[in-house]
Amino acid sequence: MSGEPKQISCAEFQSHLSELIGSGADVSAHPHLQNCALCQALLADLQTIADAARQLFTNVEPPDDLWKQIESAIEKEENEEDKDTH
Repeated sequence: MSGEPKQISCAEFQSHLSELIGSGADVSAHPHLQNCALCQALLADLQTIADAARQLFTNVEPPDDLWKQIESAIEKEENEEDKDTH
């Protein structure tokens, strides 16, 4: 028995790729990628697509008083409902 990890096929690697990426793991360090140019290219393409997608959507921070506005709107609605039921 050797100490080397079991080699997996491209199909096996690709079937787990979304889980690997989602876990936050360094996918580029995966043993399969060390010897597979096809999957290296796939990962590079996915990274390019993800980078482009990030540029499409700016990260907008909500205003500081957003929760106050929401609370105020809820209170106003509750007060109007109370008036309607009395």
